[in-house]
Amino acid sequence: MPLVLIIEDEEPIRRFLRATLEANHYRVKEAGTAREGTLLAMTTYPDVILLDLGLPDGDGLNVTRAIRKEARTPIVVLSARGQESDKVAALDAGADDYLTKPFGVGELLARLRVALRHVTAATSRGPAGIAEVPPYECTADGRTLRVDLAARLVFVTDQATGPESPGRREVRLTPMEFKLLAFLVKHAGKVLTHQMILKEVWGPQHASDVQYLRVYAGELRKKLEVDPAQPRFVITEPGVGYRLAEGAMPPGHGLAPR
Repeated sequence: MPLVLIIEDEEPIRRFLRATLEANHYRVKEAGTAREGTLLAMTTYPDVILLDLGLPDGDGLNVTRAIRKEARTPIVVLSARGQESDKVAALDAGADDYLTKPFGVGELLARLRVALRHVTAATSRGPAGIAEVPPYECTADGRTLRVDLAARLVFVTDQATGPESPGRREVRLTPMEFKLLAFLVKHAGKVLTHQMILKEVWGPQHASDVQYLRVYAGELRKKLEVDPAQPRFVITEPGVGYRLAEGAMPPGHGLAPR
């Protein structure tokens, strides 16, 4: 039976979640603080984590970041914070899904099933599901973008224009930005609809949340493009979706280590 770790400071909610999950054949571990929850996440190897953002000894976003540094366990946030900015912040920190309180039992169980399917799919594809994807390289406006998904490395190299030219530099992406870029790289040169990207990167429950996609596409452009207002790599297909410029396989099939 799958193991679910509940990180929630309100005991009545924990009792409700435990009863619901055990009635549906899940094993359960509980934590009432950020510190205890982070420790259990690292030592009990749960299949899914249910995380409240409002913990007494720390913000749930920091818990998400701490867990994400060490593990890829799906994290489903359960929070009364319902603003779009709160959802974006949680997803950006590394959460896989966001459920606003109050929520129905049916929806909670459905989100858990989706999270578990993602784990199964990722395992069947191997590490991160991207080891078989060759490195990507594309040059535009005097800048070369190089992406090695297997090594999780992203570089941009600007043509030398003088002694102060920034040259080659590594681009630091958030977990969600990297996940979006990885999907675009897998399908470089192809037009991908908003719904297709949202379902793959954020999950089927977010297929209509186009604003999520616009926000993250904008952040990617700020980090990758010479001029984010006139993108040459992450290209908008008006009314349809996005397309990553078609690239070429770089010589050597890889990037130099950091």
